[in-house]
Amino acid sequence: MIMDDWIPKTKLGKKVKDKQIVDIDEILDAGDKILEEQIVDTLLPDMKTELLFIGQAKGKFGGGQRRVFRQTQKKTMEGNKPKFATMAVVGNENGYVGVGYGKSKETVPAREKAIRNAKLNIFKIRRGAGSWEDRSKEPNSIPFSVKGKCGSCIMNLFPAPKGKGLIIEKECAKILQLAGIKDVWSNTEGQTKNKFNLVKATVNALQNLVKVHIQERHKQSHSIIDGKVVENDE
Repeated sequence: MIMDDWIPKTKLGKKVKDKQIVDIDEILDAGDKILEEQIVDTLLPDMKTELLFIGQAKGKFGGGQRRVFRQTQKKTMEGNKPKFATMAVVGNENGYVGVGYGKSKETVPAREKAIRNAKLNIFKIRRGAGSWEDRSKEPNSIPFSVKGKCGSCIMNLFPAPKGKGLIIEKECAKILQLAGIKDVWSNTEGQTKNKFNLVKATVNALQNLVKVHIQERHKQSHSIIDGKVVENDE
């Protein structure tokens, strides 16, 4: 249905529309920039979406409760002009994830912008079983410890044994879950109260996973895989 209604405007979109490109790895490995969200919808139809709680409610009753929208105001001669910002994460729970930011004068356009930008920022991650506590053949965690940084916030991720779960801040856990990581240890440094920087530091850590060159023998021993896990047909 998306393929029928979608009229691509870019060269990359036309190739996806004509089925010249059927795997998103061809785009990501080549480093091509995705400018149309329908490309991701077509190549990864099983994507899930989550909104991150980056704001908090204001007022005497219910004040301080976490919200998906972060409200800011600009004082002018005509009065206060509010704006709403939100962050969204999309992923297929199988090696692909993206985080986007959206801001608008109303909540619905801000949410739609965040989801669209999350799809345009999609990237694949590297998973494995790098924990010394077990030697699982399933890529349930990350292959090695990695660090991500944004501002003064630093996120350290460590491999965890199978069944441990996501030992990390709740909003960052949503990113790892949609990326397909089931077990991980974490440690943070700096001003972690800023949710924007904390989320960006987590994304930076995941992106740094694929920057390390790994020998083939280590890939086999630690069950390391880039992107999706392909199930064998019986």
